[in-house]
Parts: sequence; structure tokens; C-alpha cells
Amino acid sequence: MRRAIVLAVMILFGSTCLAQEEAAPAPAPEATMMDEAAAAAPEAAVPAEEPAVAPAPVVNKGDVSWMLISTAIVLMMSIPALALFYGGMVRSKNMLSMLMQVLVTFSLVVVLWCVYGYSLAFTEGSAALAPFFGGFSRLFLNGTFDSATGAFSMAATFSKGVYLPELVFVAFQATFAAITCCLILGAVAERMKFAAVLVFMVIWFTFSYAPIAHMVWFWMGPDAYSDPGIVAEMSAKAGKIWQWGALDFAGGTVVHINAGVAGLVGAYMVGKRVGYGKDPMPPHNLPMTMIGACLLWVGWFGFNAGSALEAGNFAALAFINTFLATACAVLSWMTGEWIIKGKPSVLGAVSGAVAGLVAITPAAGNVGIPGAFAIGTLAGLICLWGVNGLKHVLGMDDSLDVFGVHAVGGITGALLTGVFNDPSLGGPGYVSDWVTASMISASDYSISGQVWIQAKAVMVTVVWSGIVAVIAYKVAELTVGLRLAEDEEREGLDTVEHGERSYSF
Repeated sequence: MRRAIVLAVMILFGSTCLAQEEAAPAPAPEATMMDEAAAAAPEAAVPAEEPAVAPAPVVNKGDVSWMLISTAIVLMMSIPALALFYGGMVRSKNMLSMLMQVLVTFSLVVVLWCVYGYSLAFTEGSAALAPFFGGFSRLFLNGTFDSATGAFSMAATFSKGVYLPELVFVAFQATFAAITCCLILGAVAERMKFAAVLVFMVIWFTFSYAPIAHMVWFWMGPDAYSDPGIVAEMSAKAGKIWQWGALDFAGGTVVHINAGVAGLVGAYMVGKRVGYGKDPMPPHNLPMTMIGACLLWVGWFGFNAGSALEAGNFAALAFINTFLATACAVLSWMTGEWIIKGKPSVLGAVSGAVAGLVAITPAAGNVGIPGAFAIGTLAGLICLWGVNGLKHVLGMDDSLDVFGVHAVGGITGALLTGVFNDPSLGGPGYVSDWVTASMISASDYSISGQVWIQAKAVMVTVVWSGIVAVIAYKVAELTVGLRLAEDEEREGLDTVEHGERSYSF
């Protein structure tokens, strides 16, 4: 009897150790990759008449640590990085208003995310709205932590049986939602009322960001695909764009195209700045803009590599692609500007860096090294045209080139992801069967087919964001008014809106 008890304890202890020491599997980009099935832990002996107890989800401390770090540096992307980047590009009389708008918008969206945004984006919807909107099961983050029992809910990654505490995923995605809304501010800088900014953000976040995030990123997780007979049922519960098979590793559609289109609409509806095209409006502090851009680059590693959700091979791929593509874009933008204008500028170089970061975002873990070279180089040149050519064709005052860099760069990256995901071009391909985690072969990959899926995702995002933005700006105009009076705008938003000055000299 004693030997039997000792033997049972040894078996159970061995199972626990194996589960705790199991190496973290290679991560998978969203709806694209997954590692080989992990070896199952030994089953504990149970009486024949009792059902086996399902093993507890595996939480790897390395994955959790990586995701907490990623969340913190994505936070840095908005405050202070984006605030400094934008603040340096406006005139000195409007710098504090720019910093204030970024800080408060970020804070507002984080609160809304925890109240209802996360639930709308990352829970299962109901009936006909399920492919477009999530449900309300996570309002106020209900169910993520039970203080009575100390239990935490788990969120799936891209490997079967591997999870994160759901609160980590909530925080990580909150930074995405917040920075997306902050990006829009650059298009309407120096003339939009602070109150109008807040009204617009609440509406646009609720009806554009949350549903597009749901359409692109929500699915039932790899463990839901346990049997071929339920694949169709599980996929039908996912977001519409995910069902199509669109590849968006870290937010080409959800973040950059979404924000860029809203910025374009705002540039038209708010109108041009007083004196635009007549008065000089150079950036007042390019060193500040340079610092902000470099901090953005650092934070973007959390943005892209963190989107692997695990600290493994595909986080490493996303990391190096983010590194390489951005450097290529700096050089290509600088070279193009040097040829066209005769001089390479600091503003051009940092704009190229942001263009490269934007374009590689949907592709970060979905392409190989050749794809990073190509996407970064092309993004620098295409966004240079977006800022210096397309902007003038459209005839709008996009103050800080949100559309020319983020929308144009995001579209470029989204479409080229469909090209360079091809294994024959060095890409990793995508998971063709989530039950077995099998990858598509190079012979079965269709570039034209995948690019068409990517294009559909782009078109839905452009139309959805545009319509919601029109409504949101109109509501802001009817309630608090969109912009300041001409004399107030000439004085500057810092003193008129906030009663402060950037500099005392």
C-alpha cells in the first residue's frame, strides 16, 4: 500500500514538473502560423468510472514577462514618443495642445477599453452581428479576475494549450486602441477644439476601432479547433475579416489604415488651418521630433514582436523585420528626397522611419527577410509620394501627414503581405488547417488570391472608418463645435484652450 502511494505521488509530481518545465512553443502570427503540436503531458491515473480532468492551461513566465514588457514599451510609443513627435512638428504656440490631446486621448481610450471596448472587440458576438461586434460579457473586465477565489481567466495565444492571463492581453490591446486614436490627432492639429477631440474620440473608438479590431483579430483560439467536424462552426464565430483569411500581424488595417482614413476625413471636415498655403508653418522643434521618432521605433518592437503573444521564434522574426524594414525606409525616403529636392532632411528621414514601421506592421511575422527588405524600401518611396504628391492632389490640409504615412503605408504593407507571405519568396506561409496546425505549401500558395483577400480587408477598413468618422465629426460639430474662431486660432491653442505657454522665453 505504501509503495503504491509513493508511486502515485511520483507520477503526479512528474506530470506537474513536465508541465511547468515545458519549453515555450514557437509563436504564431495572428491567424497565420503555429508550431508543431506539443507533446502531451502524461495522464494521471483515475478510476475507470470517473472522467479525466482537463489539464490546467499552461502559463509560461517567459511569455508573460515578454508581454508585460511589450505593453510597457507600446505605452511609451504614445506617451511620450508620439506626443513629442507631433509636438515638435507643430508651431510653438500649439505644442502644449498637441501634448495635451495625446495624453488625454490615450487616457480616455484606456478607460473606455476597460469599460466596454475590450468586450466589443474580443468576445464572441451574437446572431447576425457576431462577425462585426463582440458581446458584453467582459464589461468592466467582468470575469477576468475572481477576488473570492484568486482565480484569473486565461487568454489563448497561437499555440494549443498555451495561454496568458487575460488581463495581460487586455492591457496589451489597450495600448493599441489608444495609440490608434492618438494618431488621428496629427491630421487635425492646430485648429480643432479640445472638447471636439474628446467627443469625436468616444464615437469613433466605439464604432470604428472596436468593430474593426473584432473583424480582423477575433477568433476562438487554436484549442477550439479540436476536430475537423467543428471547424466551420468555430470559424463562423470569428470576425468577418479573419474568416476571409486576411493577414494582419500587428495592425495594418486595425491601426494605421483605420486611423489614416479618419484623419483624412477630419482634414476635410475641420478645414484648413488659417493661413495654410500662405503663411510659413515649419516645425518648431525638429530635435524633439527626432527624439519622438526614435522612441517610436523602440516602442514598435513591442508593438510588432509583442503581437506574437509568445516569446519565441516568430517574435524574433517580427523583431528583426521591424528593425530591417524601418532602416530600409529611412534610406529610401532620404534618397528619394535627395534626388527630388536636392537635399536630404531630418524631417524626411524620421518620416521615412515611421513609414517603414507602419508598412511592416501587418507583415512583421508574416514575411521573411526578403519581404522586410522589399516592404521597407518601397514604403519609404511610396509614402514620400503620399506626402509630397498625393496630398496636393487631394487638396487637403493633413497637418502632420497622417493619411500620407499611416494610411498609404498601411495599405502598402497590407497588400505586400499577401505577396511576401509566399513560402517561395521567403515567407512563412499561413496555417491551412488549425486542427493539425499544418502550414500551406509553396505549391498551394496563391499570391493573387491572398492579395485579393488583403485588398478586401483594406477596402472594408477604408469604408467603415470613413463613414464612422464623418458621423463622429458631425456630432462633435453639432454639440461643441469643431474648431476655434479665426482670431483664437491665430493666437494659438496653448493659451486659448489651456492657458499655458510652451516656453517662457
